[in-house]
Amino acid sequence: MSIMSSATRKIIHCDCDCFYAAVEMRDDPRLLNLPIAIGGKSDRRGVVATCNYKAREYGVRSAMPTAQALKLCRDLVVIPATMAKYREASLRIREIFYRYTDKVEPLSLDEAYLDVSDCTQCGGSATLIAAEIRDAIAKEVGVTASAGVAPNKFLAKVASDLNKPNGQYVITPQQVDTFVQSLAVRRINGVGKVTNEKLERLGIKTCGDLQKFDLLALVNKFGTFGSRLYDLCRGVDERPVNADSRRKSLSVEHTYGDDLPDYDACTKKLPELLMELRSRLRRVDSDYAVTKQFIKIKFDDFTSTTLERAVVKGLPLESFEQIGAEAWQRNPRPVRLLGIGVRFIDESEPGRAIQLDLFH
Repeated sequence: MSIMSSATRKIIHCDCDCFYAAVEMRDDPRLLNLPIAIGGKSDRRGVVATCNYKAREYGVRSAMPTAQALKLCRDLVVIPATMAKYREASLRIREIFYRYTDKVEPLSLDEAYLDVSDCTQCGGSATLIAAEIRDAIAKEVGVTASAGVAPNKFLAKVASDLNKPNGQYVITPQQVDTFVQSLAVRRINGVGKVTNEKLERLGIKTCGDLQKFDLLALVNKFGTFGSRLYDLCRGVDERPVNADSRRKSLSVEHTYGDDLPDYDACTKKLPELLMELRSRLRRVDSDYAVTKQFIKIKFDDFTSTTLERAVVKGLPLESFEQIGAEAWQRNPRPVRLLGIGVRFIDESEPGRAIQLDLFH
């Protein structure tokens, strides 16, 4: 039997699908149906960081030497990593997470745990929250994400892999016992090749097999990790979601079906964006402080620019219009995406800051 917490938690593990490759395909639609990999050049002993699902059909995998990947797939398009672009997309994804909870534990640029136990949105349904988050990531960031929903971190992470790409899988508290019975022990975090081989020699292939061993026996065979195995094979994981350090920014943006032909057309879209930004700011803790405001423009040639300035009290529309005009002049051409936002610091940090309650 699994041991449940006194207050059952609702944990989401969200993981974007082939994130770096997805960002590249988003920015260059010509890549959509091609096998692509993000990594170093083959003549410099480069390694594949990630690849899209088309490349995986040829056997290309992360951490594979680029030269080997090209032997498996001669048409593979190898693209050097652009970390600044991936970090920008990551921040936008994280802002979506924060609309639902401040209990966000990032694991990497494209992966995080969320504790939505106290969230009242979507009627408190973690399943619906996960679906909304995935939908927002697709619409606002232009990449897909998969999610796992479960009573704890261990099961949520396992679940997020079960319906990839662009899907989600839910394990309810009532399903935990049945689910772990057939779960392969190699899916337990910390069970690597050596430990898995040791477990197999003991006739242990599933968590159900592992449950036949008592705590003392597992500690004797695996040391302190034995007690961890004892809990996880029963679907028990009391680790909390460790919230990240304070959020750094908040922004809203929109990709337009028809390009905005000039900056006059952009200014007509700014009031709606500003209204949404102010609405989201009202939901942010009042102890956050705003230091800068910024505007982001992505042009029809897929280049983009971001310009920020010291915040103007009250975030007047005119201040964004002025920043936007300057940013658009960097590449005066039609616009496919327009976004505005603000950057935060902790109140305790030095520097000019405006309290959020002045915007309310």
